[in-house]
Amino acid sequence: MPHTPTRIIYYGDNLEILRQFIPAESVDLVYLDPPFKSQQEYNVLFRTVKGEPSPAQVRAFSDTWRWDTAAKQTYENLVQDRKVPGQVAKMVQAFYQFLGPSEMLAYLVMMTPRLLELHRVLKPTGSLYLHCDPAASHYLKIVLDTIFGPENFRNEIVWKRIFSHKAKKYAPVHDIILYYTNSDTYTWNLLYHSYSEEYLEKFYKFQDEKGRFRLITITGPGVSRGDSGKPWRGVDPSSVGRHWAIPQSLIVQLAGPEHAGRMTTQEKLDLLDEHGYIYWPPKGRVPALKHYLDPTSGVPLQDLWTDIHPVTPHAKERLGYQTQKPLALLRRIIQASSNPGDLVLDPFCGCGTALVAAEELGRSWIGIDITYLAVDVMARRLRDHFPGIQFDIRGQPRDVEGARALAEKDRFQFQVWAVAQIGAQPLDPDRPGADRGIDGYLPFRLWGDKVERAIVQVKSGRVGVKDVRDLRGTLEREKAPFAILVTLEPPTSEMRKEAVEAGFYAPPATQERIPRLQILTIEEILQGARPKVPTLPASPVAKAPRLRRREGQQMPLPPSQDTP
Repeated sequence: MPHTPTRIIYYGDNLEILRQFIPAESVDLVYLDPPFKSQQEYNVLFRTVKGEPSPAQVRAFSDTWRWDTAAKQTYENLVQDRKVPGQVAKMVQAFYQFLGPSEMLAYLVMMTPRLLELHRVLKPTGSLYLHCDPAASHYLKIVLDTIFGPENFRNEIVWKRIFSHKAKKYAPVHDIILYYTNSDTYTWNLLYHSYSEEYLEKFYKFQDEKGRFRLITITGPGVSRGDSGKPWRGVDPSSVGRHWAIPQSLIVQLAGPEHAGRMTTQEKLDLLDEHGYIYWPPKGRVPALKHYLDPTSGVPLQDLWTDIHPVTPHAKERLGYQTQKPLALLRRIIQASSNPGDLVLDPFCGCGTALVAAEELGRSWIGIDITYLAVDVMARRLRDHFPGIQFDIRGQPRDVEGARALAEKDRFQFQVWAVAQIGAQPLDPDRPGADRGIDGYLPFRLWGDKVERAIVQVKSGRVGVKDVRDLRGTLEREKAPFAILVTLEPPTSEMRKEAVEAGFYAPPATQERIPRLQILTIEEILQGARPKVPTLPASPVAKAPRLRRREGQQMPLPPSQDTP
């Protein structure tokens, strides 16, 4: 089996990447949380479209699947391609007859070839967890049954997310996670829930020097003619139609396997009493066995998960990603269905929670996402969690021609990529401020925790002096300290002159003069050029300088040491 490179984030369509770069039977665990229009009205997902709207740009962090030309072509490929298993083709045709050309059908058609590829790359001992919305889970289960075989379905896990919105129905508070394996010889590590304090108080309410314990009967139903039916210390179990029932594992633990097999029932009872395992009630004569709480165990994990809370607005791990899943959820899945050193694959990476959990737990990993904003978010997150970590990002431009090809293919993704190259933060197009001449922000600070930011604008086509003037207007409107214009094509001399006319920003507590309008080309950035930003003083500033705004004067703002 060929070696599979790991610690890689692929930028691109996961279907193409799976087919080109991930060998068959090379992955131990797949987790995927594909985008779904969970916030849309349920009935709209099944509405048959009239005509074919042009394919919409699928932007970062949006949950959209449309019945368009691409979805229709994928459907025809599934039905006509002889490489597609016959039962899969029949299943897709049945969906078409039942659902019609709706958004739900588009979703299932786009998911089917990807699930076929994920089944191909899984090892025979591998597992797949598909995280989905209840509106689609029953359809996806049919797809998975067809591809993996119904005999390899293991669980439908219900994760209670806790939060919900008011609706004219029962409040939706859960997600579904479908768990399948590639065979009946799969990796499985039994996990436990910790006992609740309520459970402990109810069942383990006794305590001695060895710890908390509960009382269990030491007899079983039925009379025995052997040692187990004979009296012990004046207690005759046969008189009430029972016999002594002693857990042999405990006797082996106390006496050793050689002696345990030769002991009579009464000798075993003496041994238990000698070691403090027999409880004699204050009233009555029938003893009980002390069952001590094992601090390393608990309740075996079940398919209803109510103990993992969603990522709240104030959670430390929150990244602002709308459908971000908690690390605890991915840790649980990875611990249960893989071992250290195994390979974990997430083909819809989002903000990279599966990659962070895999790295924490000593697993190898591969992540894939079709948006560069997601790639940038997960790369930053990995570097924040694991300083010095080494990984590769594949599929991003490495030269000007590659950048030009990306711009021609997808202007928005080029914009996000370009902003990330200078250490800035891309602007989510669905947030306030989008389409106002700002494509990103470059944070920086001057003292303490005071953080300010410059604005970034990206141009992938022809540029002229008007673009610089427009950016100067945006700079004044936003009252920003300075701005960076990133261009794919070389700027004209008039553009550079206009940029100089914008003047300089003089940050407080330093003697620097920062150009208020900087122009950088993609070629310069790929060669290592970065925006000029204020630098922190050599020694901490005890008190920030008191600033007064004069009429027409730009109020200085502050910078970031870790900005490239």
